[in-house]
Formats: sequence, structure tokens, C-alpha cells
Amino acid sequence: MNLVIAFIIAWSFNLTDNIKSPSINLAMEKVETGSRIPDFMLPDQNGKMVDIKSFKGKKNLVIYFYPKDDSPGCTKEACSFRDQFEVFKTYNAEIIGISGDGIESHKKFAEKHRLSYILLSDKGNKIRTLFGVPTNLFGLLPGRVTYVVNKEGIVIHTFDSQLQTGKHIEEAIAALKKEH
Repeated sequence: MNLVIAFIIAWSFNLTDNIKSPSINLAMEKVETGSRIPDFMLPDQNGKMVDIKSFKGKKNLVIYFYPKDDSPGCTKEACSFRDQFEVFKTYNAEIIGISGDGIESHKKFAEKHRLSYILLSDKGNKIRTLFGVPTNLFGLLPGRVTYVVNKEGIVIHTFDSQLQTGKHIEEAIAALKKEH
């Protein structure tokens, strides 16, 4: 019990570390199809701050939340996005992977698997929480959810599956094709 209380207190003190936009409402409802994505900034695998607003009006987005760099399912998913990178480009879509791993972990993961897209470090899972991404295994495992977002910043499709890693890519491409 004391461990749980200590965790909650530690987490609450770090609540705003990676959130740079004052317009974020942490009590926001779950992001789902039809929702506008919240504005946020996070560091990428090279330590550069990426402002999600910089894509609005210019690019479609495929934002996928995944549990952990270099785990078997996450590696399969990341490499599948990599392998379909050119297809996503034809739909003017930017792929963005987000997990709670640090910048250095993302950098090694991207280099090891030749990932040609953005990985954002969400230390403390604040943006994951902001989007309302569920956890699995009684809250022990961060969920795996993909959001397909149009140029206006509106979610046009979501897909939530911890185990069907390859289907995240199929679902994202189908949603972009339908929108196109």
C-alpha cells in the first residue's frame, strides 16, 4: 500500500515535465474518432523538441503509442511501419511512434532497426494519459493504440490491439486510403 502511495506522489510531482503547451487540459476526455488531438511537444530520438502543431494543416498523422523499445511486438510493429513508409508518404502522412522510453533508448532502437520516422519520448507517459490510451494486464503494460489524424488535427480512425501489431499498419493505411 505504501508503495502505491509513493508511486502516485512521485508521478504527480512530474506531471508536467514533457508537456510544453499551456493549452493542455489533463482532465481531457479520451481521444477517439472525431476528436481533435491535443497540442503537445515531446523530444524525438535525437533530442529535438517536436511540436505536434507544426504538422497541422500540412500533413496527415499516424500516431502510434507502443509499450517499449526493442520488445518483440513493438519491434515487429515499428519495422512494419518502416516497411510501409513509402505507402504512408503517398498519403502525405507522417508516422510518429510514442512510448515512455527515453531519448537514448529511442535513438538506439531507431538506428538498430533503421527506422526512418519520428519516435517521441513520453517519459512518465503524460501524453499517453492525455490521449486516454488504456493499459493492459491490470495496468502493468502500457497499451498499443494507433490514431490516424487528418491535416486539420481530427482523428479519423483509431485501432487498439496489444497483440495484433501488424494490423495497426493495415488499419492506418485503410483509413488514409478512405480519406484520400
